[in-house]
Amino acid sequence: MTALLGEGWAPPLTAAIVAVLVAVAGAVATTTDDWYRGLRKPAWKPPDWAFGPVWTVIFALTATAGVLAWNADTSTAARTALIAVYGVNGVLNIAWSVIFFRMRRPDLALVEVALLWLSILAIVLVTGRITLVAAFLNLPYLGWVSIATFLNLRIVQLNPRLREA
Repeated sequence: MTALLGEGWAPPLTAAIVAVLVAVAGAVATTTDDWYRGLRKPAWKPPDWAFGPVWTVIFALTATAGVLAWNADTSTAARTALIAVYGVNGVLNIAWSVIFFRMRRPDLALVEVALLWLSILAIVLVTGRITLVAAFLNLPYLGWVSIATFLNLRIVQLNPRLREA
């Protein structure tokens, strides 16, 4: 518990608030309306109800990893790197939902999700230089977005008319 609190409540509270803001923004951008329900999807797609719980665990693990790395290395360089990779990742996380659901462009979302995946890899590498525990805590995020990438690809392949729009 001491490693998590480090400098007090500010790092975990900040991480929790940012994680909730990113999660809420992504959830607001996600609409499972008639357009989405009308898409052809692969049989292996996780059920819609699974996404909320999985994302909740991922955000909790990723925020915890950020706090552990923040507290483990107080150098300006390390903390700047953490803020940069988590910031870019948060923007990309929200952007995918906007592109896929609001813009209704799974083809563009497929390009964007590759950038999101790379940003998660960057988080794993940056936190891993500081503490391996933080790197490992981000692996479920990398795994889930890997699944999402293949799901996005299959949706694009199964719905060729989307590319014509």
